[in-house]
Amino acid sequence: MALLQISEPGQTPEPHARKRAIGIDLGTTHSLVATVRDGKPVVLRDRQDRPLLPSAVHYTANGVDAVGYEALAQAAEDPHNTLVSVKRMMGRGLADVRGLGKQLPYRFVDSDGMPLIETAAGPKSPVAVSADILQALAMRARDLLGGAIDGAVITVPAYFDDAQRQATRDAARLADIRVMRLLNEPTAAAVAYGLDRGGEGVVAVFDLGGGTFDVSILRLHKGVFEVLSTGGDSALGGDDFDRAVAEWVLQQAGKHDDLSPVQYRSVLLEARRARECLTDAQQVTVNCPSLGWQGTLSREQFEQLVAGLVDKALRACRRTLRDAALDVAAVDHVVMVGGVTRTPVVRQQVQAFFGKPPLVDIDPDQVVAVGAAIQADVLVGNRSGDDLLLLDVLPLSLGIETMGGLVEKVIHRNTTLPVARSQEFTTYKDGQTAMALHVVQGERELVDDCRSLARFELRGIPPMNAGVARIRVTFQVDADGLLGVTAREETSGVESRVTVKPSYGLSEDQIAGMLSDSYTHAADDKEKRALREQQVESSRLLEALSAALQQDGEALLSAAERQQLETAMQCLRAAIAGDGLPLLRAATDALVALSDPFAARRMDAHIRHALQGQSLDDLTREKQP
Repeated sequence: MALLQISEPGQTPEPHARKRAIGIDLGTTHSLVATVRDGKPVVLRDRQDRPLLPSAVHYTANGVDAVGYEALAQAAEDPHNTLVSVKRMMGRGLADVRGLGKQLPYRFVDSDGMPLIETAAGPKSPVAVSADILQALAMRARDLLGGAIDGAVITVPAYFDDAQRQATRDAARLADIRVMRLLNEPTAAAVAYGLDRGGEGVVAVFDLGGGTFDVSILRLHKGVFEVLSTGGDSALGGDDFDRAVAEWVLQQAGKHDDLSPVQYRSVLLEARRARECLTDAQQVTVNCPSLGWQGTLSREQFEQLVAGLVDKALRACRRTLRDAALDVAAVDHVVMVGGVTRTPVVRQQVQAFFGKPPLVDIDPDQVVAVGAAIQADVLVGNRSGDDLLLLDVLPLSLGIETMGGLVEKVIHRNTTLPVARSQEFTTYKDGQTAMALHVVQGERELVDDCRSLARFELRGIPPMNAGVARIRVTFQVDADGLLGVTAREETSGVESRVTVKPSYGLSEDQIAGMLSDSYTHAADDKEKRALREQQVESSRLLEALSAALQQDGEALLSAAERQQLETAMQCLRAAIAGDGLPLLRAATDALVALSDPFAARRMDAHIRHALQGQSLDDLTREKQP
């Protein structure tokens, strides 16, 4: 007699069967996909046994002609239709992309401020190009794993903002990939090294890829990965090293302004080849037939060319350690991620900075995909979630605009994700029935110095006196770093919400400068905030006193007293219009002192009016149940 297997509702009839989960490292120059087999993460290779897929797509009039190595081979011959390094354009506006200049030799089309790239197959968005790359990776995974993919974890730079993360999700959706989570690249690397070594302590993840640089400080303890701080530069990577070499080549060849896009692309490709060769060789022959030039580049010359770029990365490391309230000596391990970390000068400078040799046991090109595969295996249900706990952090503070153009931070940077925080606000004017809410991102004290994320309105607030309404604003950031904001008036229950999906990302200057500006202008911002807060408070005093004078001024004040108050009010208005905080505080204190007797008389008069015609017995009966 055979046994009949019965499956519970919602469960597979084959409970022993493993689900197919993959981790994808969607990189600027190269991408790859990994999975977990027999309990071990492995990178999936193509039919030529190559683990990497160049992040390049070549288009013809018929659509996608090639993805990967075959597409990259077309880059020099057909640069306008061979799209590479599109990760740098993900979630960015047209102005930001055009600012990259000849780094991207493409013809752009404006689509409501979003960049579309003209190709033989028609205009293509960076999201669509990324979707074609993801589709090629998913196809490789389906072929090797023998079926449909149940879920994927895709990695993104830690400094990707909301727009760039959303663009990555949109690309995956176009590629028909179910994204279980977006995982920060440095965290993915820590997952790979942490699980393999069972290590504990503080880890610095130095991630220098083709187009972005990230550094994260993590604390590892008993399987818990907590990100203490993140930093980096989303516009620093191997592409910049290649451009430094290319500029040297152009200088040596005496060529600059008269270069065509085809010539410049060929120079960039030769510069990349030279950089990679210098990882093992002391010098390399650089041959640029398109320029009619050939020369020799030594490793020493190369290191001089890229010294400023390496210093830029180390400055970001210093800032990130400071954010984590740690010094260099507290770091136990340094993990190297990204193909550019093979460069000897990078490894030497990182070792000198941290005072210890970096970990390079796992291929730096593959370590991020390995970590993503491990996390995907957990999230899809093949392993217990207790095996791994990831605690990412918010890279920049989120807040809301208050009166005076001030920023009230609701969730501070480096807060562990996912997170939800609420704060109560109130109305500024009597009878106010609507409120405009402005969501911002950044570290500065004034709205003008931060980045605007979204605006929405809350309507239907019951008319009340200023300061009586209770508006509860809730910020919720999910594990992928995507933000939702809800505003609710507590007495009536009216509610409004917005999901923040910005149409473009931060510019390069904004990303690089937001944190440094917050330190540079800290003292100045503190003074400006104090001034704005006092201006708002003084304006509220003037508004309340003006209303009181209009209502009770003639009955309760003599002409001389009223004149004194109005003179003091005029002085305060002048002080508000100025920029001197001590003078403003003095003028406010003077008006408060003059208006206190008037306020006391108004209170007495209102109490007498309320009690008029009532006896003590009446009041006693009102208090009895």
